Amino acid sequence: MLKKDSISIVIPNWNGRDLLAKNLNKVLLSNPDEIIVSDDGSNDGSIELLKESFPNIKLHIHPHVGFAKNCNIGVSLAKGDIIVLLNTDVVPFKNFLDPLKKDFKDPKVFAISLFESQWSWGLGRWKNGIVEHEPGRESKEKHISFWASGGSGAFRKKIWEELEGFDSLYAPFYWEDIDLSYRAWKRGYKIIWEPKSIVEHQHAGTIGSCFPKEYIETISQRNQLLFVWKNITDSKMIREHIRWLLKKIIKEPRYLKIVFLALFKFIKVMKNRSVEKKQEKIKDREIFDLFEKING
Repeated sequence: MLKKDSISIVIPNWNGRDLLAKNLNKVLLSNPDEIIVSDDGSNDGSIELLKESFPNIKLHIHPHVGFAKNCNIGVSLAKGDIIVLLNTDVVPFKNFLDPLKKDFKDPKVFAISLFESQWSWGLGRWKNGIVEHEPGRESKEKHISFWASGGSGAFRKKIWEELEGFDSLYAPFYWEDIDLSYRAWKRGYKIIWEPKSIVEHQHAGTIGSCFPKEYIETISQRNQLLFVWKNITDSKMIREHIRWLLKKIIKEPRYLKIVFLALFKFIKVMKNRSVEKKQEKIKDREIFDLFEKING
């Protein structure tokens, strides 16, 4: 049993042997209460490397289930009150955990977005019927963020479990961390961007190297639709989305492919939507207005 307010670093791995060999020693320098590598069916020597060179790191091995489920498994095994998710291509600065301990003293904080030196906090926009996201204007002070990255973010485990973690609806990748963060916002929690918790994201992960660019873009656009259908419950915003969707299809007939891919998951979307609608405490407009205000 770990002490109160303990921190577990969870690293989801899938064929990231070279990155583990390069970066794990730097993760160890941050001195968390535990480190778990949740291995998603790697066959590149990752497991052998971890057993031979990093015997003190907890290793969990399971068949390939994809990023979201792999993270959920890793978090479920962690004993810390605070979970830090780090991709294999993310290198933390030595003392990056220290500011997090102070930020989590606020019981309403669900997650903290770490400062990737080439990015900033997350800005979400409702734009003419669709949700768009981008890095917000850089600041030296901590403030709210639309989401905390699943590749470099800290999460309160108790609330993670309440929200049931990443939704596999978005498999194989993208939007699951935005979805989780947005659901937390709607339930009355908040996400903070902490500029003093610095990490370097080397962007050498497996998605870009294992999947064609066109496929990645298709999945991203499909999941953008799934996010709206699942989470947006404001009736006026729904009408705006339908108008946006019709105009999009007329202007870009190829977009019908994206719509059909999303429709394959429509039953699950509606089931999950009904759960979230019952739990919501904050309205969609309030959340987006909040970020419009902070971005100026």
